Amino acid sequence: MPPPSTKNSVRIDKWLWAARFFKTRALASKACDLGRIHSNEIEAKPARDVRIGDMLRIKNEGGEFHVEVLQLSEMRGPAAIAQALYRETEDSKEKRQREAAERKAMQQYAPLPEGRPSKRDRRRIIQFRSGA
Repeated sequence: MPPPSTKNSVRIDKWLWAARFFKTRALASKACDLGRIHSNEIEAKPARDVRIGDMLRIKNEGGEFHVEVLQLSEMRGPAAIAQALYRETEDSKEKRQREAAERKAMQQYAPLPEGRPSKRDRRRIIQFRSGA
């Protein structure tokens, strides 16, 4: 278990990696460069310092997170420890859940697969058509 940092601030790319928003520090740094990370409503560069109490807006493949920094850490640890580093706002949680439900509902309207069906798929189609 990595102990929380005793420093006043930590680089934002290290903190995002330690808080498990990104798998690698390089991905966290790239997200900062692409403008997907905002600290206190200001676009953050990878070297920007994060302090306790900062409000971060993080866009990644999991959605858009609005979080408050509760603790600092430069070391990546277990997920339970990482989740103790921040608190997500209620609005952010609700919005992400609503978007996930919309994505799930849209899957039924997904385009048909291209190409020929496999042998197993053909057997299922024949079985369905014969009513068995």
